[in-house]
Amino acid sequence: MCLMKMKTYTVLCLVILTLSFISTPIFASSQEGFGLAFVSHKAQDLASKPFEEPKDSVPEELMKLSYDQWRDIRFRSEKALWQEDNLPFSVQFFHLGMFYNRAVQIHIVDGKKVTPLSFSPEMFDYGKNQLDLKKLPPDLGFAGFRIHFPINTKKYADEVAVFLGASYFRAVAQNQQYGLSARGLALDTGSSTGEEFPWFKEFWLVKPLKQSSSMVMYALLDSPSCTGAYKFTIIPGKETQIDVICNIYRRKEIQKIGIAPFTSMFLYGETENGRPGDFRPEVHDSDGLLIETEDEQLIWRPLINPARLLITKQTETPIKGFGLMQRDLNFDHYLDLEARYEKRPSLWITPQNNWGKGHVELIEIPSDSEINDNIVAYWVPEIEEGTSLHPLTFTYTMEWLTPDVDKERIARASHTRLVKEKEEGAYRFIIDFEGKELNEIPADTGLASDLNVEGDATLVERQLLKNIVTSGWRLSFKISVPVEKIKSVVPDRKPVVKLSAFLKKGENIPTPLTEIWTYDFRP
Repeated sequence: MCLMKMKTYTVLCLVILTLSFISTPIFASSQEGFGLAFVSHKAQDLASKPFEEPKDSVPEELMKLSYDQWRDIRFRSEKALWQEDNLPFSVQFFHLGMFYNRAVQIHIVDGKKVTPLSFSPEMFDYGKNQLDLKKLPPDLGFAGFRIHFPINTKKYADEVAVFLGASYFRAVAQNQQYGLSARGLALDTGSSTGEEFPWFKEFWLVKPLKQSSSMVMYALLDSPSCTGAYKFTIIPGKETQIDVICNIYRRKEIQKIGIAPFTSMFLYGETENGRPGDFRPEVHDSDGLLIETEDEQLIWRPLINPARLLITKQTETPIKGFGLMQRDLNFDHYLDLEARYEKRPSLWITPQNNWGKGHVELIEIPSDSEINDNIVAYWVPEIEEGTSLHPLTFTYTMEWLTPDVDKERIARASHTRLVKEKEEGAYRFIIDFEGKELNEIPADTGLASDLNVEGDATLVERQLLKNIVTSGWRLSFKISVPVEKIKSVVPDRKPVVKLSAFLKKGENIPTPLTEIWTYDFRP
């Protein structure tokens, strides 16, 4: 389930909720009103106690629902949270059932007043399902929720963010469809001991003002290894921004923590030159990982659907930001009228406090289906031993956006293609670089390439040409890999060749004129 793509958000005709179902209010202890300190105190207290698995509070008949049956449970639009107040934001809720077996508790924050939101079957239209609604417990809770705000037209409140399942959430910007997912926290992802999946067990939704352009919410995260207190500030628009503050409290020592994690899908792309039996040239939600280092170098790593699990450290230098990008926005490169992959968002992470030492890690998982999220990326901090009394604090900004070539300050590696040569063990890479400044450089200028090959491979030849069609530049090079390495039946003996390249204005000029293209190649 963890890597299963929740592609049904846009077709779930669930609808919204009113305050008429809110039970007796409680009050925050702080005289300044409810805030992150309250949730942090709760997370710290929770971390000081042993982890308790959620009780089996979801009735069995809900858990036996098929996907179509669960999807047929629709939230009633007239029950919209804040709908009657005519606010710019409104919230809809998802029903428990199918594989959504962990109840999420919801609270509404209005000034200093904090009110728990009670579940009621009257909120939902159950469609063709024959359920005994009287047996549903009043404290059932919800599976998650989605937030609406008008970003494409003032007349309609679009779905802009959804929180559903474990600590997963997604968002979109203007004129986009859902694509990659973010998570609150990743624990021991890709480790031999198995991954741990924290979950948001409680949310506090802050009632916005009538003219608000942002919405604040808090979340309590729980897992066997740690707890967490989160503050999300959601600002929908042409580029949807989510500001995050999180305090992580450890119950025990954790092997690996992933901060600002996200998951995406990459089945195949331009590198493979299509796939037999599929009319679509490319199928992916993201096509590459982009990293900006502290010294403002940009590193681009095209994504791969590997034959076996591939975990790579992408950089161990301090960073200014990183993200999974969907750069290819050309419909003709996908030809999918339903999925519309050219409308999937990119997600960029900018740290707002000192994250200290660490590295960006990329995990690529073999996949034969587009319903699976097989790409994971996050920041792995170097952390010292600690307890629930010493939280790990991270603040960062998430930007859900459409990449804008005109805003880029350096030329990008726009296309990566790979050809297996007739000669055994020989492979050719073709990388196109494009950008305003680069495109203006004429063909007779002494442009140079910096090309590095690490591992069991030898650089055989390379060529740098002006691309007379795009006005950019094309780098083509050929490598040779020992045949005995390729044919090895021992997986760990199969080579991983690390490649990197960038263009520069001359052989003796070290400064990149383009971003740094990188690739982890396993023949």
